Amino acid sequence: MNAPMHAPAPVSNIPDARGINLFAADPYAAPMLRLYLPADLLAHLLPTFDELGGLAGGRLDELADVADKHPPTLSVRTRDGRDQSGIAKHPAYVELEKTAYAKLGLAAMSHRAGVLGWPAPMPPAAKYALSHLFVQAEFGLCCPVSMTDSLARTLRKYGDAELIRKVLPQVTAIDFDELRQGAMFMTEQAAGSDVSATETRAEQADDGSWRLTGDKWFCSNPDAGFAMVLARSEAKPGLGGVSLFLLPRDLPDGGHNHYRILRLKDKLGTRSMASGEIRLEGAFAWLVGERGRGFQQMADMINNSRLSNGMRAAGLMRRALTEATYFARHRRAFGSRLVDLPLMQRQLLKMLVPTEQARSIMFQTAAALERADRGDEAARALVRILTPLIKFRACRDARKVTGDAMEVRGGCGYIEEWAEARLLRDAHLGSIWEGTSNIVALDVLRAIERNRCLPALREHVERLLAEGRACPPDLAPLQDEALDKAFLLAEHAAHGKRPELARQAASALYNILTLAALRWEAAHEGLSTRGAIADLVLRHRLAPRDPCAQDGAAPELDALEALVF
Repeated sequence: MNAPMHAPAPVSNIPDARGINLFAADPYAAPMLRLYLPADLLAHLLPTFDELGGLAGGRLDELADVADKHPPTLSVRTRDGRDQSGIAKHPAYVELEKTAYAKLGLAAMSHRAGVLGWPAPMPPAAKYALSHLFVQAEFGLCCPVSMTDSLARTLRKYGDAELIRKVLPQVTAIDFDELRQGAMFMTEQAAGSDVSATETRAEQADDGSWRLTGDKWFCSNPDAGFAMVLARSEAKPGLGGVSLFLLPRDLPDGGHNHYRILRLKDKLGTRSMASGEIRLEGAFAWLVGERGRGFQQMADMINNSRLSNGMRAAGLMRRALTEATYFARHRRAFGSRLVDLPLMQRQLLKMLVPTEQARSIMFQTAAALERADRGDEAARALVRILTPLIKFRACRDARKVTGDAMEVRGGCGYIEEWAEARLLRDAHLGSIWEGTSNIVALDVLRAIERNRCLPALREHVERLLAEGRACPPDLAPLQDEALDKAFLLAEHAAHGKRPELARQAASALYNILTLAALRWEAAHEGLSTRGAIADLVLRHRLAPRDPCAQDGAAPELDALEALVF
C-alpha cells in the first residue's frame, strides 16, 4: 500500500522583516548620533543602540504584538467584596516595562546619574534617540514612560524640597520593584482642551493637606504610583482658580488613596497601555507650586509630553519606512523587484521626506532644550516654538506615512499579524493627546505673539543655512523666497489675529526649519545625502506646484541617485 502523498510546503513569497536589527537597518541612525551626541557618550552608548536595535526588530516587537492583542483588564472589587480598583497587565507588557524603565532607564536618565553606567544625567538627545529606537517596537508604553519622565521634571521645577526628596527617588528608580510610575490626570468631560472649565475641586484640610473630589475623563496609566492633577482650589472662574497637585496612589499608612478607576477605555490604538476614567472621592494630594497657577505649571509637563509625542511620531515613521523599504527590496512583481519600479521609488521617497524631517526637528529641539535648561534665553524661546511645531506636523505626517507603508505591503499590511496595522492605529494618537492639531497650531501663534519666539527661530534657521551644505544654485532663489514667505505668513497669522491661518503657518515654519536642519546636517560626515532630502522639502512642501505638470516626477527620480534605500 502506497503512503499518502502530501503537497510540498509552499515557499513564502511575503518578505518578513521580523528579526532585523532596526538600528543597523537605518542608514541615518549612527551618523546622526555622531553629530548630535558628545563623542565620549556616543562611544559609551553605541553597544546599547546596537543591542536595542536587535531587540526592537525581534523580541520587543514580538512582545508588543502580544501586548497589543491582550490589553490590560480592570477589576473593581476584591474577592472578599471590598471596593478596590486593580489593573492586570499581560506579562508581555510587563516585560516591555522592565526593558524601558529598568534595563534602559528611559524615564530616569534625564534626572539621575548611573543609568546605563553613565556617571551623570544624560542630555535630551540621548534620551530621545534611544526612545526613537524603542518606539519602533512598542508605542503604547512610551506614553507612561514619557509621563514618568515629565512628572519628575515638573516636580523638580515646582515642588517644595521635602516633596522632591520624598517622591523623586521613587519615580526615577531603575530597580523595577522600587519604581513608581507617573501619570497626569487633566482631562474632564467639560474640560478637554479648555482647561479653564476644570470642575474637580480641591479643599484644604485642617492639617494643611488637600483633598480632591471629581471625575477625570481620560487618564492614561491610571494605576501609576503618582499623578499630576489639575483641580479648582480658588473661588474664582477660569484658569486663575486652578492649581496643580500630586496625587499618590497609596496613602502614607499604606492603604489605597480615595479614588476609583471606573472603567478602562477601548481605544483604537495604544491598546497595550491602560487608559481609564477616574473618580476622586476626597483623595489625598500635595499642592505643587503656587496656588492658582496650576495650568501654567502643568504646561511644562504637557510640553515635555508634546515633544515626546513628536519623537514617537518620528519613530513610527522610521519603522514604517524600514518595513516598506525591506518589503520593496525583497518582493518581486512583474519580473522586477518593487524597489526598481519608478512609481514605488517615488512612493518611498515621499515617505522618507517627512520621516527624516521629523528626526531632524527632534534632534534640533533636544539640543535647544539642553541649552535652555542651562539658562540660555534664546534657546528657551526656541524650545517654546519648536515643541508645538513638532507635535503638530510630525504627528499628522505619521498618519500618512504609516498608511502608505500599509499600502506598500498590500493586503497583508491590513492584517493584524503584521506590524503595519498596529503602526497605523497608534499613529493617530499623536494628533489628539496633549492637544489636537488645531490647539497645537494655535499654540504656535501664541508662542509668536506672547513669547516673541519668531526672531529666535529665524536667527536659528539662518545660522543653520549659513553653516550647512549650500543650496544648489538653481534652487537658491526659491529657497530665499520660501524663507521670507514662511516667516511673513507666521507673523501675519499671529499679530494679524488670523487664527484660521494657524495650521498653514505652522506647516510653513516646520518645513523651513527642517529644510535648514537637513542642510546643516548634510555638511557633516556620513550625512551628505540629507541635502537631497532638503531639496525635496523645498520643491514639494514649500514651493507652489502645478498638479498637472508633465515633468512633475523628474526631481524625485533624480534624487534617487543620492539616496540609498
